[in-house]
Amino acid sequence: MDITVLVVPDCPNEKLVIERLRQALADVGLRDAVVSARVLTAQAEAERYGFTGSPTVLVDGRDPFADADRPPGLACRVYRTPEGLAGAPGVDQLRRELAAAAAN
Repeated sequence: MDITVLVVPDCPNEKLVIERLRQALADVGLRDAVVSARVLTAQAEAERYGFTGSPTVLVDGRDPFADADRPPGLACRVYRTPEGLAGAPGVDQLRRELAAAAAN
């Protein structure tokens, strides 16, 4: 499984999303999965990756939290979680998406 976190420079939620990813990966038995981070600095990169805000989690090249109505761009991203709006998906949300990806 290829997991990449896309961020803008100095993203305040990069550490949080990586911590939550590691917890979710451990919970679904993928503790050894490698999580890489990539910093995007140009609009062309955002368009190439379909990047709709920082941080974006890609699982095997796909954004499981994509919002088709949001255009690509270098900006911060807000996620809808059961606890309300947040700067990163919740651990349960990540766990659910990672388990689904692992099952495919």
